[in-house]
Amino acid sequence: MGIRSLGKRYRSGESIVCQGAAGNCMYVIQEGQAEVYREENGREIRMAVLKEGDFFGEMSIFDREVRAATVKALGDVRVLTIDKKTFMRRIQKDPSLAFDIVRTMSQRIRQLNCDLAEMRARETEK
Repeated sequence: MGIRSLGKRYRSGESIVCQGAAGNCMYVIQEGQAEVYREENGREIRMAVLKEGDFFGEMSIFDREVRAATVKALGDVRVLTIDKKTFMRRIQKDPSLAFDIVRTMSQRIRQLNCDLAEMRARETEK
């Protein structure tokens, strides 16, 4: 049995995590794609499409806040769940994993900063 067979399969449109729900683990997409979106003022805003090898929900490993977004299967998807204890063990065995996660989080923050600047520029033009 390989690690790929350990993940849980979700059908297209099925929620993997929901915005506002408590969380205590992160997820890695093993097969397929997932859509990340936030609900703001009654509208769903698509934030990203994640593919095989991408991860999400990592913030709940570091803090005890509720989920910041909803993630749904975009087609059939298989996702591996990683709790904090497993995450810490994996980092002890391979510290470069922590660097990879921090790098990805940094890229996401950089993109959010760009998006915020563009949004403010559009508001200023109005």
